[in-house]
Parts: sequence; structure tokens; C-alpha cells
Amino acid sequence: MIVTYADIDGFKNLSGISFAPDLKYNIIVGPNAQGKTNLLEAMWILSGCRSFRGSKEKDYITIGGNRMSSKIKIHDGAREQKISIEMTRNASSPKQIVLNGVKQKGTRALFDVFKCIAFIPDDTEIIKGAPERRRNFIDMAASQLNPVFVVHINKHGAVMNQRNALLKEIMQGNAGADVLEVWDRQAAHEGTLISYMRNEYIARINDICGRLYRIISGGSEEMELEYRSSVFHPHDFERPCGDEAYEQYYRKLRESSEYDIRTGTTHIGVNRDEILIKINGLSARDFGSQGQIKSAALVMKLAQAEIYKTKSKDSPVVFLDDVMGELDEGRQRFVFDIIKDMQVFLTTPNESALLPEIKGKILRISGGRITDVSSHWE
Repeated sequence: MIVTYADIDGFKNLSGISFAPDLKYNIIVGPNAQGKTNLLEAMWILSGCRSFRGSKEKDYITIGGNRMSSKIKIHDGAREQKISIEMTRNASSPKQIVLNGVKQKGTRALFDVFKCIAFIPDDTEIIKGAPERRRNFIDMAASQLNPVFVVHINKHGAVMNQRNALLKEIMQGNAGADVLEVWDRQAAHEGTLISYMRNEYIARINDICGRLYRIISGGSEEMELEYRSSVFHPHDFERPCGDEAYEQYYRKLRESSEYDIRTGTTHIGVNRDEILIKINGLSARDFGSQGQIKSAALVMKLAQAEIYKTKSKDSPVVFLDDVMGELDEGRQRFVFDIIKDMQVFLTTPNESALLPEIKGKILRISGGRITDVSSHWE
């Protein structure tokens, strides 16, 4: 998969951005706060994913501006496709999403079309952050392989919102506890499906992470991922995902219902799962060094890219946001050996910090505008 054209205007500080990317490497160069990361983010949101920076949609439009647009053309190996998102401040329909000339009600369709992976400095939070960061990473990565996963995640989220609201009503005496069963049945069904999907993906990424981490550590360290479900034991996943598994999840919810009512929130289910990341048998979050944490986060993202490429027979587009300059030459070579057949967009304040063999299109950016475009290292 490659991006063949990008047109961005009014997204944060970007103005009048229009270029045809190189098929391999696109090096976006400039000092800090000039719009390098904004350029990656403006393309990333066309994948249907939330901003990798956590930006809110209302902040997409530049301060003092009234409108933003982000458009790309991609070629997926079979045909060219066009994606655009336009937003207008204070309009009755503030956001318009168009895929191949057809207006979309939401971003769901984009997720099936534009596949990309972003490497950002904040990726270390996957390792050292709260369990939610690891769950979100696994869920998004698994959804790239099977977009129906997104449907189950969204359904489960809606059910949990209803269940938690009902718990508070019961706690305050405004509703009866018997009503909870309806939501528990739905939560059990969606939660079981999510649990099995997570377990399957973690088993797959664990093997690849182990292999890649042995390479990046020179064979001196082992990395392992372990799925800790709050409902299922590891041996439970040996049976099919069916009625027996749904019933087990449901029973766990019922067993916790009295405590849930007293506290007004749900304490059992996929919203409480943990993914343990261990290096040499110890928790990387609790005992990992800064170098180990950076390497583990890098390996997880590279494993995600490798899994997608193997499964789909197509390569995702890769965004590297100010990551390569922090890596030594050996780690840079390790990364580019994995992504060498993928289209790459990378940002850096100093292109001389990159490997000399990384050749492509250099886009210099200043004040939210592309000021110069050159090919290779002219």
C-alpha cells in the first residue's frame, strides 16, 4: 500500500500542503513546532483511527481558522482510492468524510481501506503506562487484521456505559437490580469475543516479539507477552468460543454484581484485562531499564507491521515521528531491515542523524508550509 498524493490545509498549523510522496522514503525535515508531526497526524486520521497524539477533533482546525481538509490518494495494489476528511467550525454538519466520492456516516469504512502504523516517542507508554494503553494497542493491532473486531469493541463500550449508568441508578435506589441481567448477557457475549480475539493476537505477536527482541538485544535477553484475562484462565481458550465461554463470562459478572452496585462501576471483564510484558521473566513495566523499555516498544510496533504484512500480503504505510534520531546506528538498521519494503514517512530535525543509505524525498517544512522539496540527498 502506498500514498500517491496528499493535500492538507487548515489542519492545526498546516497551510497549503500538497505533494506527491516518494514510493519509499519521505523525510520531513524542520525545527520543532513547525508542523512536522501535524503532517503525519493529518494523514493518519484518514485511516479511521483516533489521533496518535490524543488530539480532540475540535482541535484539528487551526486557531482562528474556520475549516480544515485532509485528502490523500492511495494505491492498495489493486486500484487507486481517494479519502478525505473536511471539517467546518460551527457548521450544522461539522465533519464530512468521503471515500471514493461517497459520503460516509463515520470513519468505520476508512479503517478497512488505509492501513498504517505510527512509531512515536510516546510508544514507551505501551510498556510502562497503565493497562489501558496495552489493551488499546492490542485491540487496534488486532482490528487491522480483522476489522469486525472494531464492531465488537464499540458494542462492548456502549454496553459498559449503559451497565455502569444502571449500577449508579441501583446504588441510589432509582432502579432494581434485576434489570442488570439484560446488560450482563450482552456484555458477556461481546466481552467473550474480545477476550478470544485478544488471546489469539497476543499469541501471534508474542512469537514475533520474542524473535525480534533477541535480535535487538544481541541474543542476551528474552521478551515475552502474557494475556491476563480477568474472566478466563489460559487453558479456557483451548475450548471454542461459544455458549460455554459466554456462560462463564456471564457468571463472573453476576458474582461481582453486588460489589459493582456498591461502587457504581464494573470490576470484571475485558475492561480489566492486563497484558504482561516481560524481559527475562521480569515485568518490563516494573523492572525494565529505559533502554529495555524503548527496545520493547519498538519491537512491538515492528511485530505489528510484520504481522499485518504477512496476513494481508500487503505492506502498511509507516509513520516514524522523530524516532530514528534517538536510535543508534545498529537499531536504525534493525528497524529499516523490517520496514525496507514499506512506504515510510519520517520526521526529523536533522537528516544527517539518519543512515546515509536512506534515500528518498526530502520535504522541508517551516511555519506549517513546505518550503522546499528535493529528491535523495542533493
